[in-house]
Formats: sequence, structure tokens, C-alpha cells
Amino acid sequence: MAAVYKTLSKSAGTTEQKAVGAPRKHKQRVLILSSRGVTYSLLPHSRKDAKLDTKSKLYQLNELAELYNCNNVAFFEARKGKDLYMWMSKPPNGPTVKMHVQNIHTMDELHFSGNCLKGSRPVLSFDAHFDRQPHLQVIKELFLHTFGVPKGARKSKPFVDHVMAFTVADGKIWIRCYQINETEDASTGEPGEKTSRGSGRSKETKLNLVEIGPRFVLTPIVILEGSFGGPVIYENREFVSPNQVRSELRLRRATKHNRRSDQGVERTRKKGDLGLRSHGGRERPRNELDDSVLFA
Repeated sequence: MAAVYKTLSKSAGTTEQKAVGAPRKHKQRVLILSSRGVTYSLLPHSRKDAKLDTKSKLYQLNELAELYNCNNVAFFEARKGKDLYMWMSKPPNGPTVKMHVQNIHTMDELHFSGNCLKGSRPVLSFDAHFDRQPHLQVIKELFLHTFGVPKGARKSKPFVDHVMAFTVADGKIWIRCYQINETEDASTGEPGEKTSRGSGRSKETKLNLVEIGPRFVLTPIVILEGSFGGPVIYENREFVSPNQVRSELRLRRATKHNRRSDQGVERTRKKGDLGLRSHGGRERPRNELDDSVLFA
């Protein structure tokens, strides 16, 4: 009977909330996968999947998101073992943003002293530049849906103990993670004063931020209207592909090598014209006062 009473009370409470017009929960679930496999995820509202080894048929991610009941997709595409690209999308209607990931430093590499609880909810802090340009507003909304952990998520904990900071500088998005550190201020109390729970007095706490990692930089490349497809609504024309950068470096090294080769050929030709070479080139004229001529 107790179980029946609990179920009836829960159903009555839900109907009362619906009648009052309580705000509907906005659930967000992110599908995280990569072209090389994902081993760990810090997002409690995410769903990991095996690697997707394709570069041309990205529209298959919409079917995977529908299969796992996810309304956000974060896909990491690795190319040539050197370059990493991040796709963020809102299936099935979009939009989709593609960004180049640079300067990745994991928590194991940084060895910072701070730490945060696994599964806790972060505070998302955005720079003022995100509200000034239309394409940054779209990216900000995607960041909110992807990295913002909704209240009451399945694997989340009811704590807010770290901050994710998004800053725009030099046309790139710099992402840092900080721990919210609370310390009691000992200078507020008078000397010799004792505080207790029942006295009603409480010490003031100071809040400071301690970086915990990871840190990385994102460069927006293109924004598509649909989910992994559709017309281009924004394109970063200042972005230079890493392949082009490496090609220019190889061409520069090849130019140096060709210049040295030409200098060597020119030096050999000059030695031959002056008769300083033992083989090839012009022969040195024989001197009549040379020892080989006088004592032949």
C-alpha cells in the first residue's frame, strides 16, 4: 500500500505542476565521438560512442544522434595525425560550426594544484566580444548547449565548483578551466573572539580562481546552416590551412637547397675558368720558368 500511495502522490504532484504552469525542463544531451576513438569525457550529460572513421559522410552523425536520443553532437576529426578539427552541431536542423583545435594541454601535462569534482556543473563565462558579432553569437549558443550541464542531468552532481572561461583574442577562442576556491578570511574576526554554530556569526569567505586545465584554442573556420550540411552562412577568410603552412615551409627549405646548389655550380665554374681545378675546366697555361720545364 505504501508503494501505491507513493506512486499516486507523485502522479498528483506532477499534474499539479502542469496545471500551475511550471517551466518545462530543457534537457540537453551531447553525443561525443572522434575519428580515432574517445576514451574519457568530462561532461556528465554526454554519451560516448565508438570512432567514426569517415571524412566525407558526416551526415551519418545525425542518425547516430537520433539513435542515442542526443540533441547535440561534438565530433573531433583528426587528420594526418597532426591536425585536429572540432565539429559542433544541433541535429537535425543545425547549425553546424567547424573549428581548428590548437595548443592542446591536458590536465596530466599541466600538473596544476587545483581540482574539481567529477560530474559537477560548470559556470560558463563568456567574453563581451561574443555579443558583438553574429557568428560569435551562434558559437556562444552552441557552447551553452554543449558544455552547459543542465540541472538534474543523469550523471551530474548538484555542485558548482569550476568555471569554463571563453575569451576571444586575435580571431581565436581561448578556453580555460578554473576551480572556484573558497578560503575563510581570518582578518574579519576580532582577536580572542570565538565563533560557534549557535552564535549566528559566520566568517566571510574569499573566492579566487585556480586554473586546473585542460586548455586549448579554437579557430572558427566555417558555419553551416544545416546539421553537417547545407549552405555556408559564415566563412573565416583569414584562416590558413595547416597543410598550406607546411607546404610553404617545405618550399622555403627547397628554395634554400636550390640556392646552395646553384652557388656550388657557380663556384666550380669560376675555379675552372681560373685554372684552379685538377680535373675539368680550362687548363692552366704552362710557365717557362716552372721547375717541371727547366729540369725536364
